[in-house]
Amino acid sequence: MNISRLVIATHNSGKLREFRSLLSNTDWEILGLRDLAIEQDYDETGTTFAENAALKARNYSLHTDLPVLGDDSGLEVVSLGRRPGVYSSRYAGPGAADIDRIRKLVQELQQAGGSRDARFVCALALAREGSVLLEAEGECRGVIINEPRGARGFGYDPVFCIPELGKTYAELTEDEKNRLSHRAAALGKLLSRMCL
Repeated sequence: MNISRLVIATHNSGKLREFRSLLSNTDWEILGLRDLAIEQDYDETGTTFAENAALKARNYSLHTDLPVLGDDSGLEVVSLGRRPGVYSSRYAGPGAADIDRIRKLVQELQQAGGSRDARFVCALALAREGSVLLEAEGECRGVIINEPRGARGFGYDPVFCIPELGKTYAELTEDEKNRLSHRAAALGKLLSRMCL
């Protein structure tokens, strides 16, 4: 597959920054939706990360002739019945900030008791002109801690701890996160299928 420019189907600057870092070893120009003045939003109506990633990739690929990479990712916590799951970004309601979602998650975990085991999941779909060409999924396992730690990352990163390292996602260096993250795992699988 011959690619020189790739659009990441996101308005999230933190997510776009991660993709640019993860793809820095390619010679591709990595664009976000704002770079193409695409302001359209699509409701994430899928019940799985894979469905939502494909929905984004397909829909946004109709706005450009460039290939579009759709991503849906989120946090699943064992003792919360795998919540927040596909609702990770909307977990604390419309307009909520990352800290609001973190507070709600920690509060619910304290009430529920039980396991703090969790995993970040990332599903990717690559589409062009409305058709999904490739899909991949990755994960990273960890535990949820009560107090946020670290200043890097976004979303639930400050309370998602990788026990083997004793660090939260928000405490990892860029290189560490690029080796260990759910997004890195999914992207590695996708790139291997592209026959670069």
